[in-house]
Amino acid sequence: MTSDQFLRSLERTNPKPVYLFLGPEVYRRRLCREAVIAKLLQPEEREDGLTRHEMDSVSLSEVIDDARSMSLFAGNRVIWAASAEAALPRGKGAAAAEEEGTTAGTKSADASVLAGYCKDPTPGVVIIFDSSRYGLDGEDKAKSERVAKFYSAAPETVEFAPATALDARVFAQKRAGELALKIGPQDLDRLVEATAADLARLSNELDKLALFAASHEGVITEHDIAALVPNLSETTIFALVNALARRDRLESLRLLDTLIREGEYLPLALTFLGSLLRMALAAREQRLRSAQDVQSYFQKQGVAMWRSRAEQVYNASLKFPQEKLEEAISSVFRADRDLKGSRPDDRIVMEDFVLRLTRA
Repeated sequence: MTSDQFLRSLERTNPKPVYLFLGPEVYRRRLCREAVIAKLLQPEEREDGLTRHEMDSVSLSEVIDDARSMSLFAGNRVIWAASAEAALPRGKGAAAAEEEGTTAGTKSADASVLAGYCKDPTPGVVIIFDSSRYGLDGEDKAKSERVAKFYSAAPETVEFAPATALDARVFAQKRAGELALKIGPQDLDRLVEATAADLARLSNELDKLALFAASHEGVITEHDIAALVPNLSETTIFALVNALARRDRLESLRLLDTLIREGEYLPLALTFLGSLLRMALAAREQRLRSAQDVQSYFQKQGVAMWRSRAEQVYNASLKFPQEKLEEAISSVFRADRDLKGSRPDDRIVMEDFVLRLTRA
């Protein structure tokens, strides 16, 4: 079940007695948590009716015992059990036992306690087991599946996958409209990119911009975003790409100095730069003729690509000849190797990188 499905179901029916919240996404998890609390508890009941447990210090059996206890001060209760993954059996023996379908010690017995509770839950009590440590894909997939299997007795599992760039862009546009912000599409794209499509960060930045724009009739400019939103170093990196394409050594070194003064982590900046150059080379090799072609091509390859980024990739492919792009990518590899090795200073490595690419 997704967070949107959960919220819609909560509007129609009462909450289930037990939920598992699984996945790392913060913003939609907060919305779902607040929706359960609002559905079950009146404002005056929340002090006594809302309980939080940390399961790295409290066992699952203790959480169930708490749910069985009747409160003298609240008719309904919400129990939030954070770090739910801590209840799982640990060690190779536990994993092998799970594969064989047998039990492995006290914590496996806890799972039986949960199954028993779900068959006969306490009226008016909702337990939410929250596991936000593991992602739902990649290397964490097996771990999150193990958590889901352990809590399989819970009637509903709500998954909180990280938002895609498209999800974040739609969210940003909707939220900006709610806040009466007048902000251009490209600036919204920059904001999504600066927050790495993190909905919680995106919401915070839009709220902050709304406070600033209150005295400017809601108008937000590119300069406002650059001044108020952190982590916009990619703007400087794009300018650095353009300067390198022109072989403008002085401007390239000035932009590198700007990145350093802003506290940018240079290995990360180099990774971002290398990614942009590789996509520009792919665009050249595929003979893509427009930003729309770039966007369509990379989306078909499963790469997140929105309009502004497609334009940056396309512009880089135009400004660099193919042999220069290949040289630049080789220089990125060399600089990355030097940054990971023993060196006196990251700045020296990056300055050498700039000097190599801007020589006549």
